Amino acid sequence: MSTLESYVAGYWLRGTDEGVPVLDAVTGEEVTRVSSRGLDFAAMVAHAREVGGPAIQRLTFHERASLLKELALHLGRFKDELYTLSLRTGCTRRDSMVDVDGGIGTLFSYASKGKRELPDDTVFLDGPHEPLGKGGAFVGQHLYTSRPGVVVQINAFNFPVWGMLEKLAPAFLAGLPSIVKPGSQTAYLTEAVVRRIVASGILPEGSLQLVCGSAGTLLDELGAQDAVAFTGSAHTARILRGHPSVLDRGVRLGVEADSLNCSILGPDVRPGDPELDLFVKGVVTEMTVKAGQKCTAIRRVIVPEPIADAVVDAISARLDRITVGNPADETVRMGPLASLAQRDEVRKAIEALRTSAEIVYGDPSHVDVVGADAERGAFLSPVLLRARPGAAEPHDVEPFGPVATVLSYGSVDESVELAARGRGSLVASLATHDPQVARDVARGLAPWHGRLLILDRDDAGESTGHGSPLPMLVHGGPGRAGGGEELGGIRGVLHHMQRTALQGSPDMLTAITGRWTTGSRRLVDTVHPFRKSLAELRIGDTIETASRTVTLDDINHFAEFTGDTFYAHTDPEAAAANPFFGGIVAHGYLVVSLAAGLFVDPEPGPVLANFGVDHLRFLTPVKVDDTIRVSLTVKQMTPRSSADYGEVRWDATVTNQDGELVATYDVLTLVAKTAAEG
Repeated sequence: MSTLESYVAGYWLRGTDEGVPVLDAVTGEEVTRVSSRGLDFAAMVAHAREVGGPAIQRLTFHERASLLKELALHLGRFKDELYTLSLRTGCTRRDSMVDVDGGIGTLFSYASKGKRELPDDTVFLDGPHEPLGKGGAFVGQHLYTSRPGVVVQINAFNFPVWGMLEKLAPAFLAGLPSIVKPGSQTAYLTEAVVRRIVASGILPEGSLQLVCGSAGTLLDELGAQDAVAFTGSAHTARILRGHPSVLDRGVRLGVEADSLNCSILGPDVRPGDPELDLFVKGVVTEMTVKAGQKCTAIRRVIVPEPIADAVVDAISARLDRITVGNPADETVRMGPLASLAQRDEVRKAIEALRTSAEIVYGDPSHVDVVGADAERGAFLSPVLLRARPGAAEPHDVEPFGPVATVLSYGSVDESVELAARGRGSLVASLATHDPQVARDVARGLAPWHGRLLILDRDDAGESTGHGSPLPMLVHGGPGRAGGGEELGGIRGVLHHMQRTALQGSPDMLTAITGRWTTGSRRLVDTVHPFRKSLAELRIGDTIETASRTVTLDDINHFAEFTGDTFYAHTDPEAAAANPFFGGIVAHGYLVVSLAAGLFVDPEPGPVLANFGVDHLRFLTPVKVDDTIRVSLTVKQMTPRSSADYGEVRWDATVTNQDGELVATYDVLTLVAKTAAEG
């Protein structure tokens, strides 16, 4: 049987020894072997830093996002091939969709968010500038830049596709190459995906490398600009935390480890309520999808004491409908565990749980199997236990398989205390239709969990379920769960980048960031900036408008025309009594409208549309016969790679006859990239 190849510095290479066998989870037959013996880990890291990193960092966020979308579309063409290979890992088609489609969907999600939420640039500005001096000559700005390093992924066996792609997407958007070390038991599925990625040529060379087998001395090659993203056991996490590269050389380590996730049934729920059915369905789903081999699976089922028996009966009845066997059989709902060794570990965990709990459903030593040999494959019955009062083991022992333990509580506070005994988890869910219960439980659970699902009849139709990490939300958890964070939308991208506080003059910060900073020079010339295309505009281009007097007739007309007859604009006596106004004042939106009339150039031209206003603030009331004028300055320009126009953000300041700021805001326009011919 051939040994899997690793992808090292642009070449596919095999280890130099015979490797370790990897067996089919269903039949026990040898699928392949894995070995990393003889691989040049130093060359891998150097290739990532010197070839992959620079190639990615030459691309803007939008260009990187476009490549992720292209990659997602490409991998989608091979889903059936991956599903077939996934059968050997013990996955049903439903399980494979979670892994394969989930991974591809994460690429799509990050591609979309990268285009919508990041600039078409290589740096990201974190918020507005910070004034640091009274005169405005000294300011600060937080800036995110790409690190000149590499992300090493060390992944678990249970998600060979999603586990890689959910880490790859944000790292690539952040400008970092990845070296992937998959769990050996299912590495052949990861290898198949990497082969498709490499053969496509979509990602720049050096963006992705693969190690099949032991990580060997890979971590020894890492330094202060590098990171390790680990998913696996708490035992291995402890070893990694003590590695010299982490302790002494500043390698950043993100950990997703053991997690005794729970699901709580609210005290308001009664037999017959929709929430009870949703709760039971959620528990059984999390016990049986991927045979319970999910870091987000429900291990502790926390229910009100008065209906604990009814809940046990309902879960047991639903488990009776689960058919265990060969996942290639369409009638099978749950396949085997990933390996015989994994089955042995789960059986040991069940025995530990039985110290303080009794089995109320299933038999760890026997299961009826469809289409396979129960002894040769890593098959295990779903097992439900019920803990005795005061049980400790359910809060300490994680059975990484189709196993859950029912615990009962007497009060909402006790349910929160039971959940917290897990010492930190990735996710918890609560089934309730009572907003007060939801509030009390959620606020109690939040410090102990990375994600909370509140499930009821209203959101059930759209809910993705307890165990589904979503690209736009944080995936990670405190304490025992590792303390790391993955995904989380753009947070997951910025997590990989370096945030730096810049300090300097407004002109210097404008030059560095590419965004006009308040206090920088304004560039005024004879050509109205609305007559300039994106190619002709410069950061700092400004129009200083003429003045306009705001009359009582203007205010009255606006009030009558719009129907906004708020007393400050229409009732002189009431307006005079208001300490903010002291008399009739103009509507804020009248001021903004008049300001537009002062700066807009009316003729057709490069400015195609106004698509919004950001950060609008009214600072000084405009009274009758006050005079206003506007300074409009090009603040930021963002070309759209897929269109013949780009976005221009303009800094607008409206002042009165005394030079006081009346209003400040950003105007957003779409501007043609080049001037129209003729």
